[in-house]
Amino acid sequence: MSLLSYLELVVAPFVRSRLGRDDQGASLVEYALLVALIAVVCILAVTFLGREASNKLSNVGSAIR
Repeated sequence: MSLLSYLELVVAPFVRSRLGRDDQGASLVEYALLVALIAVVCILAVTFLGREASNKLSNVGSAIR
């Protein structure tokens, strides 16, 4: 067995398995970022819509009196 064939058959798969990407960890980070982004958007939407709804209800209440 030559050195080149040894590198191709033994060393290359070992290096690929050790240095290969770990998709499971990346997926967990991606899901955590998505959940955080959704939470921020929900909080901003509730805050903005809460103010608008309060203003509209105050205007309607004032117009009824």
